[in-house]
Amino acid sequence: MNAATDPIDYLNPDVPPELPWHDVPLVVANEASVAPYGRLVADPDDCEIEIVQWPAQGWRPVDPGTGDEGGTVEGIFHSGWHGQVLRARNDAVSGDYVLGWSTNPGEASEQVAEIEPARVLLWHMNYHPDGGQMFYPLDGKPFVVPVALPGDDLQPADVVALWCDGSRGLYIHPAIWHDGVFASSGEQSFRDRQGRVHARISCNFAREFGLFLNVPLRP
Repeated sequence: MNAATDPIDYLNPDVPPELPWHDVPLVVANEASVAPYGRLVADPDDCEIEIVQWPAQGWRPVDPGTGDEGGTVEGIFHSGWHGQVLRARNDAVSGDYVLGWSTNPGEASEQVAEIEPARVLLWHMNYHPDGGQMFYPLDGKPFVVPVALPGDDLQPADVVALWCDGSRGLYIHPAIWHDGVFASSGEQSFRDRQGRVHARISCNFAREFGLFLNVPLRP
């Protein structure tokens, strides 16, 4: 199915109230498991963000030293559970999102307390062709980031979930499929740094594949 080109309303996801679930494997983040996607970050001040040069439009090349001058932007990424709904806010790019739910969205309520949700039913992923992105936990709590390798022919089976213990942050390369950071419980905050251009290429799993990704939050 072709990807939709309509603007995405991240606060009101265009998804059915119920769909089948596709189980995503949870992988403990270490140097080896993270290497295909990026790296772990011990010191956020020492994490360089890769910026990709703007592509040439024809046979004439982009002038050396140009097309990669947008730099980076930084802010706090807030991820938190509102009942059975996982919401996020990215101050770096002024984004507000519904990341997913702990049960089918037609049943999910923000009034029902989820002390330790078991999963996130994920409806969407995206990648940034212009730059990498760093998430560094400010509270030292575990978190999860779903990722997949580059390529526009993304399939549900390509996705894995990286479980990070909260002692280090996570950096992902440009063009790596991902979503926001999943708080393991309650409210969590992360230092976020990414390319200022912030181009975004998306996949709506509910629309393209007729399913939600079932992303576990604990090993």
